Amino acid sequence: MPFEFEKQAIEDVILVKPKLMGDNRGFFMETYKKSDFFANGINVEFVQDNHSKSCSHVLRGLHFQKPPYAQAKLVRCSKGKIYDVAVDLRKNSKTFAKYVRIELSEENKHLLYIPEGFAHGFVVLSDFAEIIYKTSSEYNPNADCGIFWRDKDLNVDWGIDFEPILSEKDKCQPEFKEIIL
Repeated sequence: MPFEFEKQAIEDVILVKPKLMGDNRGFFMETYKKSDFFANGINVEFVQDNHSKSCSHVLRGLHFQKPPYAQAKLVRCSKGKIYDVAVDLRKNSKTFAKYVRIELSEENKHLLYIPEGFAHGFVVLSDFAEIIYKTSSEYNPNADCGIFWRDKDLNVDWGIDFEPILSEKDKCQPEFKEIIL
């Protein structure tokens, strides 16, 4: 199998480690294979791919789409290094309002599967980073939502000792307790 699947502290969030085949010419790896993902509990049809580039110290998030446009995501960092964060927004979950933080980088080549019902964000730890991710639902601007990255109730440890660069939108996202899902 070309992948290793590791459940995280929030068991529906899965770290995917692709098998790397390399030699003196470079490397090859599969980044997605429907049959392997389905066999390991990731039964999602992805319908959109996104690619973003951010400079050092940029923090994007915490973002999500409201149902019925909620998105599962499969995230990887193809250049640079990030901390990727997924916050459980599923009210009936035993891990409601808990989060997972995972380092994704071009070196480790890991992917993070985040199911529907999570807010997502990342912070860039390298000079720049390129993020490529699949989503299970197309972007819908009317369902677009966010939570303030430094929300006191969520208390996400971003693992940084610098003031991040934020978009105007992310500077004024609502607090977690203000979100009605």
